[in-house]
Amino acid sequence: MNQIRIATPSDARGMLAIYAPYIRHTTLTFETEVPADEAFADRIAHYLAYAPWLVWERDGQLAGYAYASRYRERAGYQWSVESSVYIADGWRRTGVGTALYGALTGLLRLQGFRNVYAVINLPNPQSVAFHERLGFRWMATYPRVGYKLGGWRDVGWWQLILNEYTADPDPPVPFSALPLRQVEDLLREAGSLVSLRYPAHRQR
Repeated sequence: MNQIRIATPSDARGMLAIYAPYIRHTTLTFETEVPADEAFADRIAHYLAYAPWLVWERDGQLAGYAYASRYRERAGYQWSVESSVYIADGWRRTGVGTALYGALTGLLRLQGFRNVYAVINLPNPQSVAFHERLGFRWMATYPRVGYKLGGWRDVGWWQLILNEYTADPDPPVPFSALPLRQVEDLLREAGSLVSLRYPAHRQR
């Protein structure tokens, strides 16, 4: 069975199995130490109150996850978030990332956010192409802003506008306060709109 669902702290180990190789072997994240399961579970629980953390699950196995987090802590930034997506080895270019991001941005719109920013460690042409295909537009590059695996790395920022910029906007609705039925309907619709291209070794 395939489904996009809300992540839970009990997903920490499965999500870390996806995330850990990015930490250990790539510059695509500036995190350098793999968190303990318990610490990552706490991270999920903490951020879920504010914004979505979603997983794609097939037959009990996680193929990828996506989430949003605060852009900055100051009150004036509250209508903006950052997004991230990580896909398991063997599931890239199958449509999992598109499905997850479709659900994620749909939920962020419901919450009333205006901007979502993808922060991409460069070079990463696959991620750039993925985000631009989904409507993100480049807005800035910070040269040599981070150091990992023996080199100074550039970071690019891509922006997707979610809602109109109205005067006197209401604060975004916390994710935990969205009606569950509305969330479930959106997740089901987002999953149904994408035809996954299953890797041959995973077809049944």
